[in-house]
Amino acid sequence: MSMLDFIVIGAGMAGASVAAELSASAHVVLLEMEDRAGFHATGRSAAAYEPNYGPPPVLALARASGEFFFNPPLSFSDVPLFSKRGSLVVVPRADDHSGHNFLSDTKGMREVGIDEMLNLFPILRPDYAARGFYSPDTGDLDVNAIHQGFLRQFKKHGGKLLVSAAAKSIARVSANWQVTTASGTFSAPTIINAAGAWGDKVAQMAGVAPVGLQPKRRSVGIIPVDGYRDFMLWPLVIEVHETWYAKPQSGKLLVSPADETPVEPHDAYADDEALAGGIDRFMQATTVEVTRLEHSWGGLRTFAPDGSPVVGYDSTSPGFFWLVGQGGYGIQTAPALARLAAALAAR
Repeated sequence: MSMLDFIVIGAGMAGASVAAELSASAHVVLLEMEDRAGFHATGRSAAAYEPNYGPPPVLALARASGEFFFNPPLSFSDVPLFSKRGSLVVVPRADDHSGHNFLSDTKGMREVGIDEMLNLFPILRPDYAARGFYSPDTGDLDVNAIHQGFLRQFKKHGGKLLVSAAAKSIARVSANWQVTTASGTFSAPTIINAAGAWGDKVAQMAGVAPVGLQPKRRSVGIIPVDGYRDFMLWPLVIEVHETWYAKPQSGKLLVSPADETPVEPHDAYADDEALAGGIDRFMQATTVEVTRLEHSWGGLRTFAPDGSPVVGYDSTSPGFFWLVGQGGYGIQTAPALARLAAALAAR
């Protein structure tokens, strides 16, 4: 039996980042149920840094994470974590009142007219948009580089990552938690539950009351773009109510209906009906006729009842620490959220 300071369950972005922070001064093991880390939500991200996107706690965490992405620690990664793209929020003419107070909660955004919108996103139909709001400072995140950077830090500090190591049982024994896996039994005074969509199931296994997590499916389609040599420079474009969004990625255009279908935790796949509806709304907004999808995929975004991340010790179960419910914002908030979680967990 391995004696540790912390057992982190889940090696996606949340688990990897907090494990990296804690392992600098503590003995930590990172347990992943899949055969590789980052298989679910982390590996299926739109890879965008948009710090004007989300509820207030998420906005604060995303903005606090910006400097890490722009200027990562020395030796964290061999490639840049962030590349500037810009983002454009479009208000349809059918709903032009939605933009009246849009700028009040944003930073770095400004209103743009139709000519500038068309210059930024040439396929937009001129008669579609009533208003537009643009930020030049948002961009793309290299999710794999960020995730691997945290795992590299963790291992450098002496931490141990075990894959195919799902918890078979979790029990409180004296002042410690014991987690039994196919790779052995591990004991520590603190468990950090970073299991994403499976967070409530991990808690129930430990005899801890669930917090009401709800995984929601997000579908994405990949379409080709013809006739625009510079389309990879287009911004992330979001309809103001998130009925669709589009973003250049890897030489294609990613289009999503921004669906949030409640589901059970599972290996997610695209919802064909939701995707068809989102593609139709995208075509109503643009001059593109989508005749085929080159690829589609789905991911899970897991929400707590209030829409904000759940971070901290359980109030009734000593040593059981929650780090779940990032709601699709887990990549762009990871550096700040990991620092916050590690500080709280080490108290």
